[in-house]
Amino acid sequence: MEKHVPHGCPPRVLLFPFSEQGHVNPFLKLAELLGLGGVHVTFLSTYYIHNRLLLHSDVQSRFKTYPGFIFKAISDGLPDDHPRSGEKSYEFFKALNVVTKKLLKHMLASDELGSDISPSVTCIIADGLLAEFTTNIATELHIPIIHFHVISACAVWALFSIPNLIENGELPIRGKEDMDKLVTGVPSMEGLLRFRDLPSFCRTSDVKDPILQGIARESRQCTRAQGLILNTFEELEGPILSHLRTHCPNVYPIGPKHTHLKLKLAKKEVISVQSTNSLFKTDRSCMAWLDAQPLKSVMYASFGSVAVLTRDELIEFWYGLVNSKKRFLWVIRPDFYKQGDDAKDVLAELLEGTKERGYLVGWAPQEEVLEHPAVGGFLTHSGWNSTMESAVAGVPMICWPRRADQQVNSRYVSEVWKIGLDMKDVSDRKVVEKMVNEVMVERREELVNAADEMCKLAVKSVSEGGSSHCNFDRLIEDIYKMNKKPCMKSETNEYVVDEL
Repeated sequence: MEKHVPHGCPPRVLLFPFSEQGHVNPFLKLAELLGLGGVHVTFLSTYYIHNRLLLHSDVQSRFKTYPGFIFKAISDGLPDDHPRSGEKSYEFFKALNVVTKKLLKHMLASDELGSDISPSVTCIIADGLLAEFTTNIATELHIPIIHFHVISACAVWALFSIPNLIENGELPIRGKEDMDKLVTGVPSMEGLLRFRDLPSFCRTSDVKDPILQGIARESRQCTRAQGLILNTFEELEGPILSHLRTHCPNVYPIGPKHTHLKLKLAKKEVISVQSTNSLFKTDRSCMAWLDAQPLKSVMYASFGSVAVLTRDELIEFWYGLVNSKKRFLWVIRPDFYKQGDDAKDVLAELLEGTKERGYLVGWAPQEEVLEHPAVGGFLTHSGWNSTMESAVAGVPMICWPRRADQQVNSRYVSEVWKIGLDMKDVSDRKVVEKMVNEVMVERREELVNAADEMCKLAVKSVSEGGSSHCNFDRLIEDIYKMNKKPCMKSETNEYVVDEL
């Protein structure tokens, strides 16, 4: 049953994502889902993200159709040209705690994030990476808070287990010779996770490393929240979800979120248009190129919004793709490779050599690409959004993880769900060529069959009566229960629609 706004004031939920494409996109999808459930949403992002969304996405026009939606921005205390990731990520977290924390508390206390109809935030849904300071604010102001981790449940559980790994002496990792040894300190993953499969934060030589300690603290904040939202489904990560529920009893697996949203929009008979939540300029020319390619003949390659390759890595992947003699569509962002004296020459060589079987774009409409009948495989960084989109599209993966949760995801893709191959910590043209041919030819039937089964389970979970569908209904019900303040109405006794 779809939930309708009851008589009285609609709840107002504040959504606050971490400042990266892989976090902003699922938060915007959640905003639409909540809007369809009758909830008023305030979407708060940093000015850095806010401005890029206005420049490259259609959020401003799209969200005008959702009553009560408000789009707000907040300072992260950093200059516009700060990278906010990589080696500078610690500076970003520090600025958030020094600058953004005070601003957010003031905005919440003064009702700057509401409207005339729903003036006060009745629930906060904060990114799991921002859990500590947002939970502290929520506790001080007596506002219920729910955390949303945009990574897999298995990655959340691995991060949650970091203190155990330190306590039993498994961290720090002692050397390269230990990378293929099995980890014992992550319950239910014994016999599966090797040290190289742990989240990238664990690859530090010092267990007191501020990033490692910060991530461990953030991951355990879910025990203080009223709930935990995950973009996954019971049939995919049931055993791990059971472990998480022993610490965070109120878990809402509502994924795959992009499919969930499509089905709800279709049920509402909303005209489907190609929308984007991108922080990058999208090049749609690749869709016409795909239209001209044979069925399941193209290897799609994209390493996400953050990964940066060295010149040597770029060259190895390039030769691997070309030597496979398979068609390929490759996303190469302007900041995708480390700049150097010969970087321009390398890119010129790539562009010239690609003409025969390949196509390069700066940023692609990924969901559409993966669902295109010409695409037969996905060379990916194993980000969780990409993993879910590929699984639902029934496209087998070659996983080359770089950071954060991606190491765990790639292990599960290859060894548990068996819908792809794991190529972590390797960038060799012969290995790339071999794995492309395995996915596209030699193991194609095996991997496609497994991916198709996963797709069916995913669609079933978000359909009427499915596990994710029911979990979302429960989330909406719980958000309404948190809404205790009286509603303000206009002089016509109707709800006023807030616009962007």
